[in-house]
Amino acid sequence: MTILLAPMEGLLDFALRDVLTRVGGIDRCVSEFIRVTDTVLPERAFRRVVPELNHGSRTTAGVPVQAQLLGSDPICLADNAARLASLAPAGIDLNFGCPARVVNRHGGGAALLQEPELLHRIVSAVRGAVPAHIPVSAKMRLGFNDDSQAEDCARAIADGGAGELVVHARTKAHGYKPPAYWERIADVRAAVRIPVVANGEIWTVDDARRCREVSGCDALMLGRGIVANPGLALAIIASDRIASGHSALSWGEMLPMLEVFWRLICGPVIPKYRPGRIKQWLNYLRQTYPEAEAAYMQVRVLNDSRQVEALMASWGLLQSTATISEDCPSTQDKATPPTT
Repeated sequence: MTILLAPMEGLLDFALRDVLTRVGGIDRCVSEFIRVTDTVLPERAFRRVVPELNHGSRTTAGVPVQAQLLGSDPICLADNAARLASLAPAGIDLNFGCPARVVNRHGGGAALLQEPELLHRIVSAVRGAVPAHIPVSAKMRLGFNDDSQAEDCARAIADGGAGELVVHARTKAHGYKPPAYWERIADVRAAVRIPVVANGEIWTVDDARRCREVSGCDALMLGRGIVANPGLALAIIASDRIASGHSALSWGEMLPMLEVFWRLICGPVIPKYRPGRIKQWLNYLRQTYPEAEAAYMQVRVLNDSRQVEALMASWGLLQSTATISEDCPSTQDKATPPTT
């Protein structure tokens, strides 16, 4: 089977991609979206969101990263896809699933699911602008307000030339509220002839098993579930040996991953936003690890990077705050507050 790491704006950035792919079990990643409006973006804009482009479009562990574009204008998306293709990404993905109001208000993300013909034009334009050896894929939800056009949208994407389709088994209206409607992914699979990847509400090995059975998909995309349990992909792969609900990683094995994550975010994130990033991840991890609950309660009241570093040093992770300060220069132009 194949396991993909989902694109999640404000959460699954290069740092978490790096850490989670080091843990193992992930075959491919899709980046956070790169917003396309009315201009061709400079190379630095692509590299800022997908720094892996500087390293063969792969994470430190060697896992390929596909770069995702978000927009609604076929010509502008095609022009940007051509620019992106010149940087040799592992693939180019198109976002037809983002439920954020600010994105939908401008006609992007899941809003495009109301116009299957426009979906076809976008995919066709991008596929035509990108060399044949670079894969073009797409991610969609089941629809905007309802799922009545799910199959039409999937056919439009496939007929436009996409080589793979990820389906998040909810509509925009559903947001992230459970359940995920995996049975509708099976309907979409039956409507197209390209590989379909199932996504949505996969938190455990049992979820993965049931999703595969109901959707008929052999490929899964993991998002919040693997952020909460970094060993989930490994556990799914080894599901015949590991009992449902168990993590493939102990808390002792997780702690060094927190150190790697901290060191990675220190470069592009200015000091005042760094505590928010570690809090964000620990907030997910406490769904799996009782120890993470205690760690989260300790760090949640801290707003100074030096205090966080001192706390992590008390966990036996960091040599000294001086060492970390040297390793983690701030970069003002890349600073963005975390979103959840």
